[in-house]
Amino acid sequence: MYYVLSLLSGIFISVMIVFNGTLTMHYGVYSATVFIHIVGLLFILTVSLCKRQKLRLTQVRWFLLTGGAIGVATTVFNNLAFGRISVSAILALGLLGQSVTGLLIDQYGLMGMPRHPFRKGKIGGLALVCIGIVSMMTTNFDFVAVLVSFVTGITIVVSRTINAKLGEKSNVYASTVYNYAVGLPVAVLVCFLLGRAEPLWTQPVFSLQPLLYVGGILGVGVVLLSNMTVMKISAFYMTLLSFVGQIFASILLDAMIEQAFSSKNLIGGILVTAGMCLNLLLDRKSEAQKQEVQK
Repeated sequence: MYYVLSLLSGIFISVMIVFNGTLTMHYGVYSATVFIHIVGLLFILTVSLCKRQKLRLTQVRWFLLTGGAIGVATTVFNNLAFGRISVSAILALGLLGQSVTGLLIDQYGLMGMPRHPFRKGKIGGLALVCIGIVSMMTTNFDFVAVLVSFVTGITIVVSRTINAKLGEKSNVYASTVYNYAVGLPVAVLVCFLLGRAEPLWTQPVFSLQPLLYVGGILGVGVVLLSNMTVMKISAFYMTLLSFVGQIFASILLDAMIEQAFSSKNLIGGILVTAGMCLNLLLDRKSEAQKQEVQK
């Protein structure tokens, strides 16, 4: 079930990008980030109150509240890279950053996560994943854009891990609420520092079209699904499963909205999926052998 939830998270991300892109065109990058956090916070507060979830935190270490702030950094890094390198390159480099971070967390049990040591037999599957990432890259190269896109992958994994650890101390709803509650003032500060040339500041006009703000609601779904699955499966597999859902949903959305098709992204997605499936089969075989020995 948790594998399916990770796939669903990736699909949500792809659809969310479409809505958030429209919102960004209307308000500007940094102003849109603020609206996304406002909508997300109001939505998760409403859901939590309707479900009568406890939101009060006790004996929680301060760093477990930083997931929302790190999530804002992810948005800023993506904005810095956008336009300098292709979207597929941003996606591939982000996946690379997530994969490396996920492998390190699994190998050494970083941030209090369960250990999932990497075995030599899984090198073949990992090679397919790497080839899939490279196949999505383009020839244009901008050092700053490449660096921040890679770092974006790191911030995604760190943010979702911190949120999941906070969810352990409370519940997934409280963790999501605090993700947005902390992220909102950070987004406002970033908007004040970097976004004062945007339309919201120069000629304030607010749209009442509800579809513009759906991305904020989908973002809540992504955070909730991540909080549910991070502690249940390997960080590396969660990254790849989310990516598989994201890349194939993106291909479908491109075909529906822009009548465009990227064979490179399709090939990359197939290779990443093949590598992940190969390693999952090896894990299942290893678990079955362990159970036989224990009997």
